[in-house]
Amino acid sequence: MSVSDDSMKETEGGLGDTIKVIAQALVLALVVRTLLFQPFSIPSGSMKSTLLVGDYLFVSKYSYGYSRYSIPFGPPLFSGRLFGSQPERGDVVVFKLPRDNATDYIKRVIGLPGDKIQMIGGQLYINGKGVERTKIEDFIDEDEQGNKVRVTRYEETLPNGVSYDTLDLRENNYLDDTPVYEVPEGHYFMMGDNRDNSSDSRVLSGVGYVPFENLIGKAQVIFFSIGEGKAPWQIWTWPSAARWDRWFTGL
Repeated sequence: MSVSDDSMKETEGGLGDTIKVIAQALVLALVVRTLLFQPFSIPSGSMKSTLLVGDYLFVSKYSYGYSRYSIPFGPPLFSGRLFGSQPERGDVVVFKLPRDNATDYIKRVIGLPGDKIQMIGGQLYINGKGVERTKIEDFIDEDEQGNKVRVTRYEETLPNGVSYDTLDLRENNYLDDTPVYEVPEGHYFMMGDNRDNSSDSRVLSGVGYVPFENLIGKAQVIFFSIGEGKAPWQIWTWPSAARWDRWFTGL
């Protein structure tokens, strides 16, 4: 055997090892993404002030069990959920939009199966009882021109004790007064914390009631946050654009 033959075999062996390592890494990433955690970014302000545009978060896939939507591209391999566990009222959840079963949405679970949900004068009612809310310090936001604006903010506390902040952009918004929504069995009623700027279950033709099968997972932690219009890979912008106080904060 010549020296050139030995070199060729070493090259082929090195290439084969590299391909094997890459394949193993891809399989591992797929398993983690399908069974454990999946990263998501926030593209809109419908969950302000809890979540901001430019937040990046991990969603636990195992929290509610697994459906076809736990698998990339959502192939119809099975129906329903495996190892299913019901979400709790107040959970922040990523789900597939029922209208197309493809678009990812993130909202807060407000209504459970069988609940009656209504908004009256901007206040949330669950099963005929007004949800406790307390006005707190205004949220400082920016308008389209970059000017600072003050937005009315409330701390809302659900019947199970879960508290969070909601925003009230304007009075007499069309979603401030609604009919009674009765949540069907096997479905959930989702709302954004930015109440006047959220297309959610109050809009039956847009989002409506969300089937249990459509839940992807529970939002757990913000692992990265940067100002609007900035990309994570633009490291040179981090000193001024990164929201350091939001990194690794739980939800």
